[in-house]
Amino acid sequence: MSIIKKNVILLFMILALLVYALVVNQGAEFGGADGEAESVIAETSPDYTPWFQPLWEPPSGEIESLLFSVQASVGVGFICYYLGYRACLRRKEREPKCD
Repeated sequence: MSIIKKNVILLFMILALLVYALVVNQGAEFGGADGEAESVIAETSPDYTPWFQPLWEPPSGEIESLLFSVQASVGVGFICYYLGYRACLRRKEREPKCD
């Protein structure tokens, strides 16, 4: 089986998983782990007071999502840069004339 055929099959499998998730979870609301932990703490220990307060609260959930996405993108950028840099160093060790 050629590599293109394998990639097309994998792409269709990913699309099928995405469509399945969207069909099964219609009307579901995404809530992060922070919200779940907060509700469990409120149930188990109603008199609990947090140790720290946030320095700044984003004005809306959309801005909070945007900031999270930017943070994730910057992190992935650093990781990919490092991996590419290390791969180039390895290639230069094998092929000294490589730029």
